[in-house]
Amino acid sequence: MLDDLLLETEERMIKTVDALEEDLRSVRTGRASPALVERVMVEYYGSPTPLKQLAVISAPEPQLLVIRPYDPGSITVIEKGILQSDLGLNPSNDGRVVRLPIPRLTEERRKEMAKMIKRRVEEAKIAARNIRRDALDDMRGFENEKLISEDDLKRGQDELQKLTDRYTEKVDEIGQRKEREIMEI
Repeated sequence: MLDDLLLETEERMIKTVDALEEDLRSVRTGRASPALVERVMVEYYGSPTPLKQLAVISAPEPQLLVIRPYDPGSITVIEKGILQSDLGLNPSNDGRVVRLPIPRLTEERRKEMAKMIKRRVEEAKIAARNIRRDALDDMRGFENEKLISEDDLKRGQDELQKLTDRYTEKVDEIGQRKEREIMEI
C-alpha cells in the first residue's frame, strides 16, 4: 500500500518535471528553435489552435524560423497569433510562408528571461512540495485507519523525502541548464 502510494507520488513528480521542461522549451534563447512557437495559439475558424497543428515549422538558419501553413489562407491568422504572443517577434510573409527572424538577445533581456526561468523553477518546486504534502496526508490517514504501523509511516516519510529531494534537484538542474543556455552569447 505504501509502495503504491510512493509509486503514484513519483509519477506525479515526473509529470511536474516534464511539464517544466515543456514550459522552458518555449523560452526564447538566441537560437531559432521550432519549439519556440509550437504552442503559440492562433484563432483558426473561431477556435484557438496551437500553431504546430496548422503549419510545418522549421529552422533553416540559426536566426530564422520558417512557418509553412498547411492552408495558405491561414497565413494572416498565423501572423496575428505570433504578434499577439509574448515572444516579441515580428513575422513577415511572402504569401506562402511566414518568416520569423530571431534577433539576438540583449543583456537586459537575458537577465529578464533568467528571472522568469527562476520563477518557473520555483513554481515547479512548489508543485513537488504540494505532491509531497498530499502523499504525507495519505500516509497519516493510512496510519489513523490502522492500515500501516507507526514504523511504516516513519519509513514512508523518509522515502518520500528522498523522492522529493531527488526531483527538486532535477528541477534545479533543468533551470540551471536553461539559464546557461540563455546567458550564452
